[in-house]
Amino acid sequence: MNQKQKNVFYRIILSVVLLVAVSVLDHVVGLPALLGLLLYLIPYGVIGYDILRKAWKGILKRQVFDENFLMAVATVGAICLGDYREGVAVMLFYQIGELFQSIAVGKSRKNIAALMDIRPDYANIMVDGKIEKVDPDDVEIGTEIIINPGEKVPIDGVIAEGNTTLDTSALTGESVPREAVCGTEVISGCINLTGAIKVRTTKEFGDSTVSKILDLVENSAMKKSRSENFITRFARYYTPAVCYSALALAVVPPLVRLLLGMPPLWGEWVIRALTFLVISCPCALVISIPLSFFGGIGCASTHGILVKGSNYLEALSNTKYLVFDKTGTLTKGVFEVTHLYPEDGVTEEKLLYYAAAAEHASSHPISLSLKKACKDPIDGTAIRDIEEIAGHGVRATVDGHQVYVGNQRLMERQQITISQEHTEGTVCYVAVDGAYTGCIVISDVIKPTAQKAIADLKNHGIKKTIMLTGDAKQTADTVASQIGMDEVYSELLPADKVQQVERILDAKGEKENLAFVGDGINDAPVLSRADIGIAMGGMGSDAAIEAADIVLMDDDPAKIALAMKISVRTLRIVRQNIVFALAVKAICLVLGALGIANMWLAIFADVGVMVLAVLNATRALRIR
Repeated sequence: MNQKQKNVFYRIILSVVLLVAVSVLDHVVGLPALLGLLLYLIPYGVIGYDILRKAWKGILKRQVFDENFLMAVATVGAICLGDYREGVAVMLFYQIGELFQSIAVGKSRKNIAALMDIRPDYANIMVDGKIEKVDPDDVEIGTEIIINPGEKVPIDGVIAEGNTTLDTSALTGESVPREAVCGTEVISGCINLTGAIKVRTTKEFGDSTVSKILDLVENSAMKKSRSENFITRFARYYTPAVCYSALALAVVPPLVRLLLGMPPLWGEWVIRALTFLVISCPCALVISIPLSFFGGIGCASTHGILVKGSNYLEALSNTKYLVFDKTGTLTKGVFEVTHLYPEDGVTEEKLLYYAAAAEHASSHPISLSLKKACKDPIDGTAIRDIEEIAGHGVRATVDGHQVYVGNQRLMERQQITISQEHTEGTVCYVAVDGAYTGCIVISDVIKPTAQKAIADLKNHGIKKTIMLTGDAKQTADTVASQIGMDEVYSELLPADKVQQVERILDAKGEKENLAFVGDGINDAPVLSRADIGIAMGGMGSDAAIEAADIVLMDDDPAKIALAMKISVRTLRIVRQNIVFALAVKAICLVLGALGIANMWLAIFADVGVMVLAVLNATRALRIR
């Protein structure tokens, strides 16, 4: 408990002790009315002075109808009618309920606080041969910062010197440390575990990953769900309605009895009205429903899923159509050598060596993937006469041998016959000294969790999964069939993707939502157009992350199914609280108006329901 909660706890203990002492004294000696009133006002003042102050401030601000006003009127009214013990008890139990609620909210905020711990306090820079700690806001792009073992990465950048392992769990939810070497991109918020590294910054602190994450989480509560907006509107009309109903209950029946020549029984009806007021307090709904969504968002953040508002968390539960970009979303977005097909008498190592050596001077992504896959050392001095053949490939002399590496058109141009064509990816055909040597297939590798992600989504009730990509039809169809997509549309421009999403939006049901998952800057228009935009936060572009409603920090598509599970469970908890609170209050309000419910039942209908609803709301934090 924090200090404020401890103070309330101490006041509760003191008030209980004083109330018991006065009650025992009253029972033993029978206190005179005035003395009894003064003694009971002591525990009442200890436990209720802050509620009375808030109620008075609300009256002065013309914001009368809130729970503080209800509790003040009910308890002061009970004391004025001589029910001192009941008046103090109502205020006491209300404060106990408020303490429970405060602790529950604190627990939820601690869940977010673990994420807030990623905020870096300083950055180390070298000044005149000495390391100085500076504010990350003051570090410019291109500055080299030093990060020692145990320190947080303060700003996004690239490792310029050193090797280490990074703890990315606060950002991605992934517990396994990630290896990082010279040239590796690092994002702010990670923790350096092993070696000291020097990082050249690529962004200012305000544009870094950690700043954007904190901004997303801190502002998520600003965007309310339909359930929260309903409760806000409900409370706005409900509270004045019950206050006027209580007033009518206190005045109308006695007047009717008086007109009928019967005793008015003012005291009895005023007690019923006060009981009615205590029962009617809407705390359970007003507190527990935002807390449920806050817990769901906090739970998602611990798994590396950032939800920008409870409205998006609620909308995710009604998602029936999921549209995916391919590159960087379902695939890794990097070229890798996936298959080697050497001719008879040629080893895979030799085939790869000739191709990588011929591409030695190129920085093309395909060339880089060939050089990365080649394990044999390449001697640049043994490579001569490199010639780039536009639209075809490259020619070079490698160790005295004339080597051609390129597409099928290059082989046809050189009148070299290939033994077998391949279409499963980008194919590099290799010929040495005029003879076909083999081919190398280079593909964008499917993410290991992509197939499981699609299967899990279908198990969660997704009606259709669709892939939109600018890639060639052959490549797109291959990827879609391997991971189990329902539909695939290829060779699309960004505008074409928007048109496809518009078509699906027109065809879907009114209460069904469409989510689009992407990572590139070209996906930003589609992310904005979809009912819910989901961006890859690790490799995704800034524009995509900005346009998205939900961000997956570790680029794992399998996390979408987890986000949907959290959404469905959170909505279930919200509905449970709404039904439970309204049902109990409706029953108790009727009983109170009929005089069957006394003040103790009123306490349960208010405080008891609130405590149970809040405890139920905290379950949203523990969704696995």
